[in-house]
Order: sequence, then C-alpha cells, then structure tokens
Amino acid sequence: MRNEIKASCQKRLKRIEGQVRGINEMIAADRYCIDVVTQITAARAALRRVEEEILRDHVAHCVEHAISSGDKVDQRRKIAELMDVISRAER
Repeated sequence: MRNEIKASCQKRLKRIEGQVRGINEMIAADRYCIDVVTQITAARAALRRVEEEILRDHVAHCVEHAISSGDKVDQRRKIAELMDVISRAER
C-alpha cells in the first residue's frame, strides 16, 4: 500500500473508532434507537469509503503490476482475488 493511502486510511479509521465509541456511549445513555441506527449507518458508510480507497490502491498497484508483468498465473490470481472480495462485499 502506498504511504499516502496508508496514512489516509489510518486517519479515517481513527475517526471511525471515535464514531463507534460514540455509538457505544449512545447505547449506554439509552439514546433514541433511530439516532443510534443513524450513527451506525454513518460508521458503515465511512468503512466502505476506506474499503474503496484500499481497493483502488490495490488495483492501481498490485493488479496493474500483475498485468504489466505478463505473468498469466499472477494475473489470474489477482483478478480472482479482486472478484472474490467484490462478491463478498455485495453480501
């Protein structure tokens, strides 16, 4: 993973950690259920953005390298990995 992507993801994940702690505090304080669910939705959306950023970097770096290398086995493996992770994400 490129350093700037790693730093960006780590920064986002720190914010998400804070969001999740906040959700836990909301539950402990018996906050309105819809408000809690709204915050959970926001945290999931933030995690999806991190996931997308990592996948973009993976395609731009690892998959691109496999394609340019000419190694058919590596190309197939990288594409299969990508398809597996995309299909899991849709569930």
